[in-house]
Amino acid sequence: MLQEERFLRIRSLLATFSRLSVERIMQDLAVSRETVRRDLLELEGLGELRRGHGGAVATGAEPEPPLAVRLVARQREKRAIARAAIALLEPGQTVFLDTGSTTALLAEALATLSGMTVITNSLSIALKLAGAAEGRDTGGRTVLLGGEIDVKTQATCGAGTVEEIRRYRADVALLSPVAMHPKHGAMSFEHHEAAIARAMAEQAQQLVILADHAKIGQASRVTYARSADIDVVVTDAASRDMPALPALRRACERVVLA
Repeated sequence: MLQEERFLRIRSLLATFSRLSVERIMQDLAVSRETVRRDLLELEGLGELRRGHGGAVATGAEPEPPLAVRLVARQREKRAIARAAIALLEPGQTVFLDTGSTTALLAEALATLSGMTVITNSLSIALKLAGAAEGRDTGGRTVLLGGEIDVKTQATCGAGTVEEIRRYRADVALLSPVAMHPKHGAMSFEHHEAAIARAMAEQAQQLVILADHAKIGQASRVTYARSADIDVVVTDAASRDMPALPALRRACERVVLA
């Protein structure tokens, strides 16, 4: 069994039982104690679980509030992040956008750039971009990725969405995580959201993370991009006072305060 397959099975077991013994994992995966130990150590390093005596416990991270709630929270900071992110782009580029309150505000600003191709799994972002293009000849295109509908995030998801992402190659992936941690990287709470973000990051030449100050130094359940693999983190000026900022500057190639 490949490591990623083992990781998926361990995640599934933890989602069901919250607490697992090493013996249970050994039996379920038909692997050695040493293999389980290495897997748990790596998953703990990704922030997905906590190792305890003789096993592992699911992290106590909380899911994000609904998108409708997040859309009205810290709007000033998120608009500043969107403006700073736009300054990193050039007309005619192809970009990935995942679903999120910050990327939704970024979509509004994208209408000012000509010839952009935006590939997204967000229904609201796709509709917003289509509405902005109506009656204007900007030469831009919007691609809505197919898949299952996640009502909570108003986005497509699932294996079909990930497979479709891999058909494209983008200049930039602009992603909005649940948490941005210097050690654990860009993180999501839901595994299916992390799978989308991870695929977009892998299919882009440049990875830009959009995270307001409330996400800096926080951790969630699933890492989709290591800090060392992130080209730019764009955050708001309030992050200047966050204790994790110095470590984040050391871990990531570039941090922009908007």
